[in-house]
Amino acid sequence: MIQNQSRPFRLGTHQSVAYTATAGTVTNAFGSTTNFVRVIATTAAYVLIGNNPTATTAAVYMPAGLPEYFVVAPGMKASGIQVAAGGTLHVTELSG
Repeated sequence: MIQNQSRPFRLGTHQSVAYTATAGTVTNAFGSTTNFVRVIATTAAYVLIGNNPTATTAAVYMPAGLPEYFVVAPGMKASGIQVAAGGTLHVTELSG
């Protein structure tokens, strides 16, 4: 488990997907107990989370290598698209 300031998170399923100038979207929807996800992009990327997301350059900017945490609902997915170079989007489900 990892800790936030007030409660522990349980690590869940990890998925990764490649992205280039074409968006990559994780294959599986988030599980029924997933409340948060940790997202890390290996290169600068734009990230979108939703029920059927396809990231575009209008999505949230994420710098390379820095984790970001998002509040999500079960059934959602994550998608990423490159800023300047292709990379891999790593998504780990968290429940708490």
